[in-house]
Amino acid sequence: MNLEDIARRAGVSRSTVSRVINNEPYVSSRTREKVLKIIQEVGFTPNPGARMLVTQRTQVIGVVIPRNLSVVFEDPYYFPTLLQGVAGAAQERDYATLLWLGSSDEDEDRFYQRILKNRLMDGLLIASATTNPSIFEHLLAQQIPFVTTERPFFYSDQISYVTIDNIGAGRTATEHLINLGRKRVGTIAGQQDNVDAQDRVIGYREALRAAGREVDPDLIVEGYFSRRGGYLAMKTLLRQEIDGVVAASDTMAVGALQALQEAGVRVPEDVALVGFDDLPLAIMTEPTLTTIRQPITQRGYQATSLLLAMLAGEVEGPRQVLLPTQLVIRQSTGVLTL
Repeated sequence: MNLEDIARRAGVSRSTVSRVINNEPYVSSRTREKVLKIIQEVGFTPNPGARMLVTQRTQVIGVVIPRNLSVVFEDPYYFPTLLQGVAGAAQERDYATLLWLGSSDEDEDRFYQRILKNRLMDGLLIASATTNPSIFEHLLAQQIPFVTTERPFFYSDQISYVTIDNIGAGRTATEHLINLGRKRVGTIAGQQDNVDAQDRVIGYREALRAAGREVDPDLIVEGYFSRRGGYLAMKTLLRQEIDGVVAASDTMAVGALQALQEAGVRVPEDVALVGFDDLPLAIMTEPTLTTIRQPITQRGYQATSLLLAMLAGEVEGPRQVLLPTQLVIRQSTGVLTL
């Protein structure tokens, strides 16, 4: 059946049926219910191509993760958890998602150009963006609706984003070790082309300076947000005689813990360890991992909800949202809280 058939059955015009299908105003509740009942009875499904021509909407948003597949899914928790929140918000508004993943074989600017030339998406959600400003410059210039799940390195006052206070969280994690009396506190940093990773190092530095300590660059080692990176970074830090380490992700902390155990270093007696994210693996380790809990699912959900609100005209101007974090103390720092 087509719109004309539905209109004849309902005793209304074709345009009224179109307004009901597209959830537009200026239709009485009685008429809307009558049309919807007939649509349900006959199992009518609107033609998506025709609907797109009328509404100028595809009901699709793009989710951009400019990292290659191996990096994204090496961690079996973080990105799947984030995408779960994205999918939940999209489904509530009957939107589909199109996932864009970067590739080590493709230049980043070319990757973004492919996305920008695509006409299947109403807006973009950008996760784990690098510090390359080109994508934001193009999106702002072309007035394409988008939201990021991180504080952008450039144009942050012009861009809507949902994130956490990474500086404050990094500071809290480091202060915890300082307050426990640890004298040589190092950090395993995430990939430094990522703003979240940079901000966590800033928080680490701020905590040391506030405690009257010098920042030793030899105690800051990049772990690239991977388990192997955390493992190798901890091997480097062990040569610096550290007694406390803040890892910028739980995945890196697990790799660091493996290196400590292989070296016969006791945790927390010799080295206290703090992770970041509070992924399920944080309570699977021995000892269990003290970590910074962040609401990953909520981060994806709220960022997607904000984007869809922008597309619906419910939000004007850029919005910046900071979600709360929490220090969860477990065995890897020698103190346990419920």
